[in-house]
Amino acid sequence: MSQDTLVKRQFGHRARLSLSPAGVRAADGQAHAARTMWNLLHAWWRMMPKEMRTHPNADAAIRQAREDIDFLAVLPAQVAQAVLKTYFRAWKNCWEGRADAPNFKGRLRTVMSVDVPQGRDLNITRVHRRWGVVNIPKVGRVRFRWTKDLPVGTRAGAENRITGARLIKDALGWHIALRVQALAVKPDPHQGPDVGIDVGVTVPIALSDGETYEHGEWLTGKEKARLVHLEQRAAQRKQHRKPGERTSRRLHRTYDQIAGLRAKAKRRALDWQHRTTTVIARTYGTVVVEALTITNMVKSARGTIEEPGKNVAQKSGLNRSISGEAWGRTVTMLTYKTAQLGGTLHKVPAPGTSRRCSACGFTTPGNRESQAVFVCKNPDCGPHHQPTQAARGSTGRGLPPARSRYRPTVGNPLARHNV
Repeated sequence: MSQDTLVKRQFGHRARLSLSPAGVRAADGQAHAARTMWNLLHAWWRMMPKEMRTHPNADAAIRQAREDIDFLAVLPAQVAQAVLKTYFRAWKNCWEGRADAPNFKGRLRTVMSVDVPQGRDLNITRVHRRWGVVNIPKVGRVRFRWTKDLPVGTRAGAENRITGARLIKDALGWHIALRVQALAVKPDPHQGPDVGIDVGVTVPIALSDGETYEHGEWLTGKEKARLVHLEQRAAQRKQHRKPGERTSRRLHRTYDQIAGLRAKAKRRALDWQHRTTTVIARTYGTVVVEALTITNMVKSARGTIEEPGKNVAQKSGLNRSISGEAWGRTVTMLTYKTAQLGGTLHKVPAPGTSRRCSACGFTTPGNRESQAVFVCKNPDCGPHHQPTQAARGSTGRGLPPARSRYRPTVGNPLARHNV
């Protein structure tokens, strides 16, 4: 096969680990040690003069800390080096304007994670159809769920291999996120039709051809009742705790149960998003979405003491609904899935899109009778359902001139939301 038909692909694969109680304690200890190493590095950075903040000096400080502090001995040497590399990368991202300055990591606010930078240390083997085994430094051989073909054993090579991994703990337990590098066949251009997509709350995804994708509640009735009961129990137990008093084990256990239910809802939402975006990427060759600034859309309407906001409770409910739909994650999934299948994704500007009719181009604030109902006030046009008409207009505006089906002055990109 010619090298021109192959492209290098880097992706991640996450699988659930089956750790024993002793393995869980060992992984927890490494995660806490890695967080402590980060905090020590940050304290060292703030204490040292600027000319002394170099990688060799930081590396020497880490080596000395692992010798002097017994608690840090549970952290493998390569993991400590990964913490140092991540810390310096965080400062580089800050200096280049891509992120805020790094800060101390709190015990309760930080996601517990351990980086395994070298793929050769993992020694992954497949046991049978459902399970594989991975070697975790200072933890041992651990089984994990095998749900994807991985380049291991005779299938591994210089171009197809696992370059590293990260252990991550959430409410459902420890998982391993593998970093995979592989050569894949370059896809042919997708010959499917063009489509515009409108995202919303009442209708999560609406396409320009009239197709809609909806979902139910992420938790069942019993699970929602259980979640409310646990939240009330946590609030009651928190009331009896004195200021500054340490959180009891019962309250911690209640918090863990709440986090478990919320994690279950998130996994179901992820599953629905993956299935839906896969169907869209396989069906359509060009996908057009609106470039929404979601962070501005979910800002609080509380205001200030001098100028208090209006309809604060209603805006808070809308913000929760928007955040629950995770529109940005949907666009991210569509971006890489369309690229893998030979399609393209275009983003169109968002301002003024909710007032323009996709059929005739007539623009007026009265077109939008409510956030869910769009009725064109042009006598020669007529009513349109907001999600569908907005998605139709986005198709023509987002495509290059050679493939546009509509005039640029007529097209209407996606609406902000169709709540």
